[in-house]
Amino acid sequence: MCGIAGIIGARLPGPELEAGTERMRLALRNRGPDDTGTFLSPATGVALTHTRLAILDLSAAGHQPMRSPDGRHVIVFNGEIYNHAALRRGLEAAGEQFTSHSDTEVVLAMYRRHGPACVHELEGMFAFCVWDERERTAFLARDPFGVKPLYYHAQAGRLVFASEVRAVLASGLVPRKPCREAVFSYWLFGTVQEPLTIADGVHCLPAGHHLTWQDGHARVRCYWEPQIIGEGIAAADVVPATRAALRESVSRHLVSDVPVGVFLSGGVDSTCVATLVRALGGQNLQTFCITFDDPAFSEGDVAASTARHLGTQHHQWKMDAAAGRALLADFLQASDQPSIDGFNTYCVSRFARERGLKVVLSGLGGDELFGGYGSFQLVPKLVRAGRWASLIPFAPMLAGHALEALGRSPRMGRLGHYLTDRPSAAGAYWCGRGIFTPSEAARLIRHFLGDVGEAVEDATRHFSVPRQPTLEDTVSYLELTRYMRNQLLRDSDVMSMASGLELRVPFVDRKLFEVLRQIPAAIRLAPGKELLLRAVPEIPEWVALAPKRGFAFPFEQWIAAEWGEVFQRIKATSPVPLRTWYQCWCVHALEQCLTRLGLR
Repeated sequence: MCGIAGIIGARLPGPELEAGTERMRLALRNRGPDDTGTFLSPATGVALTHTRLAILDLSAAGHQPMRSPDGRHVIVFNGEIYNHAALRRGLEAAGEQFTSHSDTEVVLAMYRRHGPACVHELEGMFAFCVWDERERTAFLARDPFGVKPLYYHAQAGRLVFASEVRAVLASGLVPRKPCREAVFSYWLFGTVQEPLTIADGVHCLPAGHHLTWQDGHARVRCYWEPQIIGEGIAAADVVPATRAALRESVSRHLVSDVPVGVFLSGGVDSTCVATLVRALGGQNLQTFCITFDDPAFSEGDVAASTARHLGTQHHQWKMDAAAGRALLADFLQASDQPSIDGFNTYCVSRFARERGLKVVLSGLGGDELFGGYGSFQLVPKLVRAGRWASLIPFAPMLAGHALEALGRSPRMGRLGHYLTDRPSAAGAYWCGRGIFTPSEAARLIRHFLGDVGEAVEDATRHFSVPRQPTLEDTVSYLELTRYMRNQLLRDSDVMSMASGLELRVPFVDRKLFEVLRQIPAAIRLAPGKELLLRAVPEIPEWVALAPKRGFAFPFEQWIAAEWGEVFQRIKATSPVPLRTWYQCWCVHALEQCLTRLGLR
């Protein structure tokens, strides 16, 4: 797990190229506290830099940038390839020789032998760039689900890329200007939707895509998309197939040369991960949880009971409003793009790193795969209700306009906007997941950036989806490719790496998905995560039978009391009413991000 950055094809004097690269490296230093390195080729206008968090092969042999034996190829790599040992054996049988035990060297050898097709053989999370000195080409790739980020700016014949937006901007080669369309999408969803970023001209390489740069031109292509088919596994085989796939995924994610811990809340998903780690023989397992005095939010008692049951070395941090506020400024400083989420991951990651861990597993992704969110019930109901209402001419539109204009809650306003359009899963999904309505977003943009221009768009533009077998499968696809990818994974990466911690997500695994996608929605997404509980019956009943509740902080109480003065100005100056804590947070996070990145 590392930070990578580079400049390709820049017509700059050597000292300027080196200086720009050094600024990018410094912007990523928190991601790799163990080692740094830089490759410079002023004659070709190429510079690659790397900050290392050593997880596999802790020796100097894993140093990056890494060159091939013949000197032709240079790689900078971020992530973990869990099947690197098996790939290495195959490569050695074909005549390859290795000087390290790192997965980076395996990725480089795979690219040299197979070119872009190598991405189909890599099991894990990754973002990397390979520079070919002979062909003068660069190849960049990102893992199928987008666990690891990769941002780029391609203009004027050159390519600038990095693991974080701030590092791309630090190059000095990208104009610092906010992207209006990105800001608009942020107001709608609480996070910027890829491939947009908050900075104009900086793009996120989409998950499951790779980019080839040659002769000053960048070409982006998709190599994998999560396609749900809903058939292929016999009903009698569903549970054993699910269990086997889960065990294999957790086993893969335990590959490490340093100890691996688990974030353990009171929920089914994290308990499932910890349970399978112990079932696979994990010894001296450390687990981590944040608790609160308020029992409505704290899952500490449940997590502690599970930890005793599993025999883990459990660590709990009881946090209050004062402790949270003391971390708020550092959290916002660590944010790479604005988000209404991420503070919980920032805190628990810092907690785990302070106790010596460099790698942890998380239950992120379980809700998306096994129907754990309320959206799996809400969206189909809204779509069906919208279709019935549309049979009455003009009624939905009139009711929608009234609700949007007079709605006393954000959700009521979003519901009103939903009724003014054709009923769709995408619109219903936004209705449940959204933050502000398009009209509110337009007013907010005028307040922050001036004229709206072309930023005003339909609320569901970013949520067009390919046809799925059922409405419930459509929700699963949206949760995987929108909420999880654009918010949960992005925030988890940057907030764990802010403390130099590698966060692994066994549920977000291509091989696991290839099994689950064959299971009909009626079984895979059955209420209460029935399939997951049947596949892992060792999950204790105090977790399995508990009502669903997400891991959340008591922000509403904190903002109304101890944190009030932080958000008081935001409420007073906002051009739209801020009726909820998350709307206040949303505005504050954007304002801080624009200022920090020099975009306003």
